[in-house]
Parts: sequence; C-alpha cells; structure tokens
Amino acid sequence: MIRTGLELVPKLGMITIGQAPRTDVAPFLLRQLEGRAELVQAGVLDGWSLEAIETELSPAGSSYMLTSRLADGQAVVVARDKIMPLLQRKIAELEAQRIRHILLLCTGVFPGLQAASAHLIEPDRVLTPAVAALAGNRRLGVICPLHGQADALQAKFAEYGVEPVFASASPYTGNWQDFAAAVKELKGRADVLLLDCMGYTEGHRNWVTALSGLPTILSSSLMSKLVSEVIA
Repeated sequence: MIRTGLELVPKLGMITIGQAPRTDVAPFLLRQLEGRAELVQAGVLDGWSLEAIETELSPAGSSYMLTSRLADGQAVVVARDKIMPLLQRKIAELEAQRIRHILLLCTGVFPGLQAASAHLIEPDRVLTPAVAALAGNRRLGVICPLHGQADALQAKFAEYGVEPVFASASPYTGNWQDFAAAVKELKGRADVLLLDCMGYTEGHRNWVTALSGLPTILSSSLMSKLVSEVIA
C-alpha cells in the first residue's frame, strides 16, 4: 500500500492480455477510483516481441481467440490456451507483491483461472449476467473485436437465457467506417448494444451511439464503476 496523508491506499492489480501500460483504458479506471487505490499494471505479453507472439501464441484451427494491444499500440491475436499459463503466472507475481485485488482486463471466459490469496475479478463473471439482466426483454446486439469470436460469445450468453446478435469492429484497428458497418449489420435486430471488450473506449461508445441511436453499454465503463465500489 501507499500512504496518502494519514491513510493507507490499497493497490489494485490490473492484468491485460497484451502489454502494460494500457494508456488507452487505464485513465478511465483511475478516474473512477478517485485516488482510493494505486493501480499496478501488468501484461501477459510483457517482454514478448511481435515475432515471438505470432510464432508461439497465435490461434490455430478452432482455438478460442483473444485480441489485445501491445505497448506500441499494435494489435495482436492470441490463443487462450496458449496464454493461460502466462496469465496464471502474472496473477502469482501480483500476489507476491501482496496485492489483494486483481482485475483482469478482458471480457473473455477463462475456465480454471485461480488466485491463491487475492480477490480475482473476472469481467465475464460480472458483466455477462449484469448485461443479461439490464437488457431484460430487449434484443441485445453485441459488438466484439473479431468475427471469429461470435460462437464463443453466444455460448456465454446462452447460460443466462440470452441470444444476442453479433457484429465485429476492433477497438485497436477499427475506424469509424468499421463501426458504421457493424452498426448497420445490427440495425433493426437489436434494441440495446454491448461493446464486449475491455479495449473499447468512450470514443467508441460515442461513435456507436451516434450511429445507432441505441443505448450502448461500454464494458470498461461498467466494470470500472463496479470495481471502484469494492476498493477501499
């Protein structure tokens, strides 16, 4: 912990599937924390070169795909099964620093992921049921980074009785035209939209809201607000 005045400020660990620091999304989380915690960032791919990532961690066949951002802003796609041991190691490293709360900066599903002593906050376990409840009887449209992620996302929402429709636009490489195409694909098929990746920003939500005219849930925003409530 760090000391501010007479109070001890706890540390919040944040692990990205890519490389730290996440200068794109960390500022929003810090605003929500309002100085109540020190943010300690770590990346699963810290120290990895792009060549090594593409050679050793790229998905093959029907692998569960994840995408994230490198420190230089480049986007990469990796296979969940190949990065799981690296992710588990990062959790252990933060626990060794006596960090009590660890936020995973990814909305993907990670079966069997564990923390020995820290409170591990996995967005999928929080956001999926929350979004299903918030959508209610309205039709849910989901924008995800990669087209190939739709089947995996369908499965996680099915557990809560929701059958979304999907479109894709990357938060890391997508431009206005890409998001416009995604919104067009969902037009008339959804009543509320979800940006299902922690890499989407307020700027992306502004685009989608302007293009669709629909209420749009930003995963990073909702998760940041919820996490800030439990850090004291």
